[in-house]
Amino acid sequence: MTVLQSPSTRRTEGANGYSTQHVADLLGLSETRIRDYVRRDLLTPQRTSHGHFRFSFQDVVFLRAAKGLTDAAISVRQSNRALTKLRADLIQLDSLSAVRIYANGSVIEVQDDEKAWEVESGQLTMNFSIQELAANVAELAKATAGGEEKALADLNSDEWYNLGLDLEEVDPLQAPDAYREAIKQDPLNADAHVNLGRLYQLSGDLRGATRHYQLALASRPDHQLANYNLGTIFDEQEDCERAAIYYRKASTVPDAHYNLARIRELEGDEVNARRHLRLYHRLIDQEQF
Repeated sequence: MTVLQSPSTRRTEGANGYSTQHVADLLGLSETRIRDYVRRDLLTPQRTSHGHFRFSFQDVVFLRAAKGLTDAAISVRQSNRALTKLRADLIQLDSLSAVRIYANGSVIEVQDDEKAWEVESGQLTMNFSIQELAANVAELAKATAGGEEKALADLNSDEWYNLGLDLEEVDPLQAPDAYREAIKQDPLNADAHVNLGRLYQLSGDLRGATRHYQLALASRPDHQLANYNLGTIFDEQEDCERAAIYYRKASTVPDAHYNLARIRELEGDEVNARRHLRLYHRLIDQEQF
């Protein structure tokens, strides 16, 4: 059974990442150098309505590695090869919080909890923990959550929710507080309820998770992830009948159909089991385009 989906990532205007100046100050890079990486298509940051760049935490990780190559006096050609490969590797990772990028003899290696792999040949001097970098970025996320002129105390519900999304990526322990504040500002913020419920579920607090999924559905009965994740809670408790009710309401979530196929197969309903498997594969294929 696939238990959880990714967080609900509806994001509102005003908290879409970190400006060029903020990233430059954080990493000790020039703004010109950062823009050069964008011009060379090594980075593809979002843009604001005014055309200004907004960088994600993954972009910051990439730029920190780029700075390490520069500090090690690696040639531009070799750096480009390494950075192109590194970008592809980072995209494939589910989480960056436990990753290390370092030099091992004459190669760059990326290491997570399960494996280590070479990025590109060359004698390098990089050695940094992304978790340490994340602590700095978390402070930056809080400082810029509502725009440069807005204090945390003045953030509205959507801005607290956006901050929660940023903190989940770089400092997951602080993310629940941001979602709680979003809910305090607006008890009908369904996405904040879903994300907080998912964090409770991951920690094993099924009662707290159920409460927040139900609160999300009270304001948005068709919320796909709320229905799906509530279904997984009943599934974990082997209450397949109630789980199926919520999976059916999550019709656009591929794993809902996968889990329904499993439940129908257990019931001996081969026809509907195959039907849900076809729907699962169809939705998966659509996600790839």
